[in-house]
Amino acid sequence: MDLVQTIALSTGLAWASGLRLYLVVFLAGVLSYFGYLHLPETLAVLHNPLVIGAAGIMAFAELIADKIPAFDSLWDSVQTFIRIPAGALLAAFAMGDVDPAWTVAAGLIGGTITAGTHCAKAGSRLAINTSPEPFSNWIASFSEEGMVLGGLWTMLASPLVFLGLLVVLLLLAGWLLMRFRALLSRLRRRS
Repeated sequence: MDLVQTIALSTGLAWASGLRLYLVVFLAGVLSYFGYLHLPETLAVLHNPLVIGAAGIMAFAELIADKIPAFDSLWDSVQTFIRIPAGALLAAFAMGDVDPAWTVAAGLIGGTITAGTHCAKAGSRLAINTSPEPFSNWIASFSEEGMVLGGLWTMLASPLVFLGLLVVLLLLAGWLLMRFRALLSRLRRRS
C-alpha cells in the first residue's frame, strides 16, 4: 500500500466507524476475506469468520435499532463508549507495521475523527427525534448507511477523492456540532 491509500484506509475506517462501526467491521472483513480489500497484517483479524459473523449480527441489530425514534439516541449514547475507541484502534492498526509513533498518532487522529463523526450523528439524531413523525428518522438512518457504503467505496476506488470529501464531511460535522450546541442551549433556557 502506498502512503495515500494507507492514510485513506486509516481515516476512512475511523470516519465510518463514527456512523456505523459494526457495518464497517463487517464490510472490511468480508471484502478482505474475498480479496477485494488488502488489509495490513495488523488488521487481518477482521477477515476471521468469527469476527465477520459477530460484526454482521451487530450490524443487523444496529440497522433495526437505528430506525426506532428515541431508542436510536439511547443506542448512540451507549455506542459512544464503543465506537470512539474502536475507531481509534482501527485507524491505528490500519497503518500496518510502522514506527509506533505513527501508530499512536494515527490512533489519536482517528479517535478524534470518529468522535467528531459520532457526536455529529448522535446530535443530529437527537434533534430529529424532536419531530413527532418517524420518517425523518428513517431517512437519516438510511442516509447514514448510504454514506458509509459510498464512503468506503470511494476510499477504495479513489483515495485522494475520499480524502478531499472527508475534509468536507468533517467541516459539516463541525457545523452540525455547533447546531447541536445551540439546540442544547435553547432546551436549557426552556427548562
